[in-house]
Amino acid sequence: MARRSETIELAVLGLLHEGPMHGYELRKRLNLMLGWGRVLSYGSLYPTLKKMLRGNLIEESTSTAVTVSRRPRIVYQVTEAGTREFERLMSEVGPAAWEDDNFDIRFAFFGRTDMEIRLRVLEGRRIRLQERLDRVQRELSMTEKEVDRYAAELQRHGVESVEREVRWLSDLINAERNLGQHGGAPPPDATAAPQT
Repeated sequence: MARRSETIELAVLGLLHEGPMHGYELRKRLNLMLGWGRVLSYGSLYPTLKKMLRGNLIEESTSTAVTVSRRPRIVYQVTEAGTREFERLMSEVGPAAWEDDNFDIRFAFFGRTDMEIRLRVLEGRRIRLQERLDRVQRELSMTEKEVDRYAAELQRHGVESVEREVRWLSDLINAERNLGQHGGAPPPDATAAPQT
């Protein structure tokens, strides 16, 4: 639960760097960022926002726009302390940076990250996925004879998904290295999201 809260904090700080937002807009943007498999409820968002307010990472103000309910909307914006925390979180390159729950959020804000940090996170993610792929392939070869064809097909699908992401990460790493050597923008297809 603590890791999920930290992931939400990172996402909120990143989004608020784009400009102030009210809770509904934050939730909508977070759900787009997290993807269909991890829908964020108000029950997860608002406790995180309250914690961030107490920690002086964000501040709130009331919107002057008139709403249907005539209640003023609370608008959140990042503070200087929040900016420093965002920069600190984005500069971390340890295992938490490339784990499933955190990688996608960090990747969404890679444009605000130093190239060396991006490379280390991408390489760490690729190593982690390659380890997972090796383990799943070993298990698949051992269990293919013991499971029915649907279970085996599901395992094969998992292997193909991880292989696709490893290739995507390799392409991103190569594009980053070429960018660092030659300057300029990476090729457009190298930064496209992996197909699932």
